[in-house]
Amino acid sequence: MLQIKNISKYYGNNVIFKDISFDVKKGEVVSIVGPSGSGKSTLLKCLNRLENYDSGKILLNNTDIKDMKITELRQKIGLVFQEYNLFEHLTVLENLTIGLIKILHFSKEEAERKAITMLRKVGLDEKKYNYPDELSGGQQQRVAIIRTVLMKPQIILLDEPTSALDKEMKKEVLKLIDEMVKDDMTLIIVSHEEEFVKKISDRIFKMKNHTLKEIRYEKTKAI
Repeated sequence: MLQIKNISKYYGNNVIFKDISFDVKKGEVVSIVGPSGSGKSTLLKCLNRLENYDSGKILLNNTDIKDMKITELRQKIGLVFQEYNLFEHLTVLENLTIGLIKILHFSKEEAERKAITMLRKVGLDEKKYNYPDELSGGQQQRVAIIRTVLMKPQIILLDEPTSALDKEMKKEVLKLIDEMVKDDMTLIIVSHEEEFVKKISDRIFKMKNHTLKEIRYEKTKAI
């Protein structure tokens, strides 16, 4: 499904990562761990061209992503930011429906029906008319995740989805990610939550010294 072939990224003379290769199959959960500043988030952003890479190739369904229109690529590879990136001037419901209406061309009624169904599923339907600054961090992150899920991308990238959250808020978000895994979504997760990723991942890679290596681990019991 997704093939990363010898990609490298530099900022001037500074090496971010070099000659990274791995692939991701449909329905697979791949996690990337490693120290802060090692280039994990930059790698994730390269996968949907929020960042450019300097050499190598990334293929999605055998098509070079540099040959795809940005809008088409980002519909197929969705990214959930650690900073949530919700529109502050829009309600939760409007945040969830804007892409469905403007990009996927759903009617407002159909978009709202789908959004409310998802909000109900994660226990946030009573927050649909609230604005992002009226939500907790965990609630905002769940909204950001389901906004991406609603667009039905082929692959979802999760960039440190729990890094800014306290213990209780983390539980809410990790539970939602676990549900996504059970729904056979294809996920690439950058996370510091090593115990969590051991429970949900098919494979785990570690970013260190500008390169990516698969690590052997014993999968722990599901959540």
